[in-house]
Amino acid sequence: MAAKALLLVLLLSITGCSNIGPKSVTRDRFDYNTAISDSWKEQTLLNIVKIRYADMPLFVEVASIVSGYTLESSVSLNGMLSSSDAIQRDSLSLGGNGKFIDRPTITYVPITGSQFNRSFMTPIPPGAVLFLMQSGWSAELIFPLTVDSVNGLRSQALAGSNQRTGDVDYYRVIDLMRQIQLSGAIGMRIKKAGNLQDSTVLFFQKEGLAPEILAARQELNTLLGLNPEAREVRVNYGLIPGGDDEVALLTRSMLQIMIQLATKIDVPPEHIADGRTVPTQAATGSDAENRKLMNVHYSKERPADAFTAVKYRDYWYWVDDGDFRSKRTFAFLMILFSLTETGGKEGLPLVTIPAG
Repeated sequence: MAAKALLLVLLLSITGCSNIGPKSVTRDRFDYNTAISDSWKEQTLLNIVKIRYADMPLFVEVASIVSGYTLESSVSLNGMLSSSDAIQRDSLSLGGNGKFIDRPTITYVPITGSQFNRSFMTPIPPGAVLFLMQSGWSAELIFPLTVDSVNGLRSQALAGSNQRTGDVDYYRVIDLMRQIQLSGAIGMRIKKAGNLQDSTVLFFQKEGLAPEILAARQELNTLLGLNPEAREVRVNYGLIPGGDDEVALLTRSMLQIMIQLATKIDVPPEHIADGRTVPTQAATGSDAENRKLMNVHYSKERPADAFTAVKYRDYWYWVDDGDFRSKRTFAFLMILFSLTETGGKEGLPLVTIPAG
């Protein structure tokens, strides 16, 4: 009896002395990673839907996460030995208790004021657009989403006072850029201008190109009004280029991009009848469906297989997990958010977990 009791005491003591720190690292890192990622996607989709209803978008960052664990345990052993002629017998009592406390502290910071202006109202730099294309993102995704016009050729716009169907030549330029991009005959580099500022230069390979790529390059030069002999062209922000050796990109801000996506969201007919929002502006042209880069569905019931879903005005709005094109557009949108960060350390979620 005494030996068994002693063994039990030793086991409880070992358990009480062990820590939970190493075991919590994997769980906490992935759990918080998933939670922050899911909430970021849902917040983005919610704000796009809110814009569709002329509601004010609001972004709230997770500034820090501090999670503290406390594990306490104790063991008590009491016993009494009696003489052989005593009425009471020998006794032994063993007790133990434990306590586990998890107290996470999460800090949220709304993006407002000057930070909102820098992150959401400032146009994306043309160099960043080309950098994304250089890193492998398709021109067919980048340009319709981020570039309002290239050398005066305008894209489709379904919101605001400048509603337009878009120039046919604008989308032809995208097709040609994608064709040249796939051939590897286009690239970019950064040069120092005379004022020591960085200048983005787009260059085209001339030697060893297939005939169809040469034809695409010639057509692209004609559409953009570029000098066919130019090996390099400067890329600047603006509507109209300053010469035949320049590409002027009028890029959009993150808020403009979200507005463009919001205008193409289908909404319940009763919300239109009640005046809660306006009818969806239908895209025109033979490739109208291809111009709709992201499909957002709505339903009364929560979707069973959604990439991300939010509830707004008694309806669920969601992106289908089986719709790769929409998911790709949504993922690209999240990357654009990262590009527009101000770079301050206040924008980075800090996870501190004392778990000894």
